[in-house]
Amino acid sequence: MDPVASAEHLFAERYGRRPAGVWSAPGRVNLIGEHTDYNDGFVFPFAIDKRTTVALGDRDDRLIRVASTFSPDVVELHIDELSPDAVSGWAAYPLGVAWALGEFGADLAHVRGVDLHIDSDVPVGAGLSSSAALECAVALALDEHWGLGFDRPTLAKVGRLAENRVVGAPTGIMDQSASLLGEHDAGVFLDCRSLDADVIPLGFAASGLSLLVIDTKVEHAHSTGGYAARRASCEAGARALGVESLRDLHVGDLARAQEVLDDETFRRVRHVVTENQRVLDTVRSLREHGAGSIGPMLDASHVSMRDDFEISVPELDLAVETAQANGAIGARMTGGGFGGAAIALVIDALVPVITKAVGAAFAEHGYRAPAIFTVHASQGARRDA
Repeated sequence: MDPVASAEHLFAERYGRRPAGVWSAPGRVNLIGEHTDYNDGFVFPFAIDKRTTVALGDRDDRLIRVASTFSPDVVELHIDELSPDAVSGWAAYPLGVAWALGEFGADLAHVRGVDLHIDSDVPVGAGLSSSAALECAVALALDEHWGLGFDRPTLAKVGRLAENRVVGAPTGIMDQSASLLGEHDAGVFLDCRSLDADVIPLGFAASGLSLLVIDTKVEHAHSTGGYAARRASCEAGARALGVESLRDLHVGDLARAQEVLDDETFRRVRHVVTENQRVLDTVRSLREHGAGSIGPMLDASHVSMRDDFEISVPELDLAVETAQANGAIGARMTGGGFGGAAIALVIDALVPVITKAVGAAFAEHGYRAPAIFTVHASQGARRDA
């Protein structure tokens, strides 16, 4: 059953009628640019061909009901009761989006309630931003159904606000931007300060390359301490160096930063500053030399996240090292860290070789078997039916 038919069927099974429409939004892989987004820096993600689907039906009252295939519960809330503290758990994502739309000026006093049913094939906990896929699918569905007329950059801000204030994860705007702005065979080069976005062709297929995702099955949670601690270090470093954000620093400023900051804060700052430069170098190299030229930036990014930002785990390091040893053009962990997935850019013919090698290495180390699959740059959020 195709995703749209499945969404309509699941909605009807849960609510006893057909939905008024079906919307979907993709997860994302961040090709490069990690922990730079909340530092006003540069990121370069792309939307992937794994999506979250939302079927929506109208109601004649002002209740919002949300259900999903990954929970037996139906959670309901009156629109007038929407607030950051009104709900917890998985329902905080869709209901948080509804609240955040009001914070951006939507007149929620005059909209009718809706029933939502959510389905997804974006792996949860793998660093592929299943959360943003959910937020963006719901945001687009509610925006269109309620006739709000927000543009996509605003809907990205809506998703970020929901995740920050309602879910409690201090993330930046990269994930929502990729999910809403992505295009086929292209990455989204995003300036997180201005929110200017440039869609850059990737050309992986034309170059005979595949992007392999290695989901370590080590789950992470952004709302727990490690992510928040890294963000706090970045903010402390910016304050100590007298800049608005780490975006205002360049590689040439690192000598002064090392004199001013303690060792740990300096290394956190060095990662962000050098990662911003790697994003710029990757985009330039893609434009000038093609997809096969970006491996060194991917490799250097992983070293920086492992040693300076200290957000890798042994499983991620093993995945990256094994992919590199078996011919990957470049490899790095992706996502917020402390688990999740690594990515490897590989020649098509080496996909089975690297897949087998990584699986064997994990077994040898006694790690849980990883999920390994290729992803392709895909269209962003859309109405499907």
